[in-house]
Amino acid sequence: MKRDDTTVNIKHVDYKDVETLKRFLTPYGRIMPNRVSNLSAKSQRKVALAVKRARFMGLLPYTEK
Repeated sequence: MKRDDTTVNIKHVDYKDVETLKRFLTPYGRIMPNRVSNLSAKSQRKVALAVKRARFMGLLPYTEK
């Protein structure tokens, strides 16, 4: 799922915002690499941490299918 060539920067990432976090997951529930999601390295780290927190809290599943 390749986005356009511009880098996406997220200003605020919250683990409770599940709909936003789902944009950065594959259909199998894995976190997309930043070369696919076009996130900067800093934003990618924030998203990864938020996804891991949401999984721990039970808001996101660890795996799909």
